[in-house]
Amino acid sequence: MSSSYVPCVPPGLVETALQGAPTAQVTVQSLRGNISVLMGAGGNIIVLPGPDGKLLIDAGFSGSRSQISSALASISSDPVRQLINTHWHFDHTSGNEWLHAAGATILAHENTRKRLSTATRVDDWSYTFPQAPAGAIPAQVFSDEHTVHANGATIALTHYPPAHTDSDISVHFEEADVFLTGDTWWNGYFPFIDYSTGGSIDGMIRATENNLARVTDEMIIIPGHGAISNKSELASYRDLLVEVREKTATLKKQGKAVDEVIAERLTARWDDAWGGGFIAPGPFGCLVYKGV
Repeated sequence: MSSSYVPCVPPGLVETALQGAPTAQVTVQSLRGNISVLMGAGGNIIVLPGPDGKLLIDAGFSGSRSQISSALASISSDPVRQLINTHWHFDHTSGNEWLHAAGATILAHENTRKRLSTATRVDDWSYTFPQAPAGAIPAQVFSDEHTVHANGATIALTHYPPAHTDSDISVHFEEADVFLTGDTWWNGYFPFIDYSTGGSIDGMIRATENNLARVTDEMIIIPGHGAISNKSELASYRDLLVEVREKTATLKKQGKAVDEVIAERLTARWDDAWGGGFIAPGPFGCLVYKGV
């Protein structure tokens, strides 16, 4: 990347997130099918306990280990045996190492292992992640689809074409009809799009259309970040992405620079409800501009 590259996100986001991890407040929400969600320590963490040992989807921040351990213990005494990463980003994988040391075998898409196995730069975060420790790197990978059987559940894993990154997967607990989108959906927050590792606004829209085609009104849908939700709210998120993308593309074709487009406040009607996360309206507008 050129030294003149201007990141969309102000510097310090990763450092701030890591510094806040030791004091993060972790809450536990029980869903159906014996599935629980841990929120507050990075991306949402899904837990399925049982005689095969706990299966986790995503690992959260390593700095939140104490809170995550306490939350896991409150669910059951089963040891952790399996961990699935929905993609490679630090807020979903930095806990991999300690969970592996605690007994978890790690499974992910092959691109997650690829990204964790080397130093990886995210230009819009102004941050280079070092190669992950050996214990944090997934030992098992797949390319397109994979099915896991654990604790009486059938868990279908499906790789998205590049969307948020090039390593995103969905997770469907078939019997409970609980569907996890990973970071292709940020519920109530403007999403980050990681162009450095294969993401794009068009890929995010395609992934969301894919999700809408797969989910039903009866499904419980778990986003990568934000509250547990449903198909109607997922459709509203799709509408946000499509509208902002189309309006941004129109202005860019008219020759407007990124600062001029951001000044148009194309996200204004969503800002109060969606602008309070890691990605503020301006940086989100910049990320969309980059991809059209």
